[in-house]
Amino acid sequence: MDRIVLLSDRSLAEVLPAASGLLLDLKTEQLSVAALADLQALDPQTVIVDAAENPGQGHAVLLALRQQHPRLPMVVVVERRDLERFRWEEVADELLYPGAPEAEIRLRLAMLRSRSIPADASSVRLGPLVLEVDTYRVSVHGRPLDLTFREFELLRFLAERPGRVFTRPSLMREVWGYDFFGGTRTVDVHIRRLRAKLGPEHEALIETVRGVGYRAADE
Repeated sequence: MDRIVLLSDRSLAEVLPAASGLLLDLKTEQLSVAALADLQALDPQTVIVDAAENPGQGHAVLLALRQQHPRLPMVVVVERRDLERFRWEEVADELLYPGAPEAEIRLRLAMLRSRSIPADASSVRLGPLVLEVDTYRVSVHGRPLDLTFREFELLRFLAERPGRVFTRPSLMREVWGYDFFGGTRTVDVHIRRLRAKLGPEHEALIETVRGVGYRAADE
């Protein structure tokens, strides 16, 4: 059973009432940036951030969490009316509404877990690029790259299928989940960040196919 940390000033029953029927190994911590100092000792596999009651505070905590633990899978709980207040897709990997039924909560947690589990292969190579899937380390010509969890998953998905073109909607389904909120602009943002981290000499490892989508260079 995965260890889950809920960052909230409320109980799980108040944040996600339908989750009370799930058997979760869950620990609740205060919704504050200061509380993030305790995460290393708790060693969670997933973090749920309650942004339903205080969206601004929730976003601030998610932003700090992403900066401190870039590869830690994160779920944000937010009201529908606040979907456009912040760019949740840049700080969270999955989204839940407070009224989500038990089956949906179980499914989304399972999908997030499956996307974060490394594949059997120990590494993926694309020219000078090496992705170590069991440790989430990435290097290009031996130079380490500091990627977020989602950047790693996107790069890995493309690198495992060099030369194959994927549309933005298909990448959203495969890397983010079938209906991740945020739209296909999320893909463009992450591609830009990946290219920036690869540097001018290696940014061509991710190719744009005009009018279609993206692909890893087939070397």
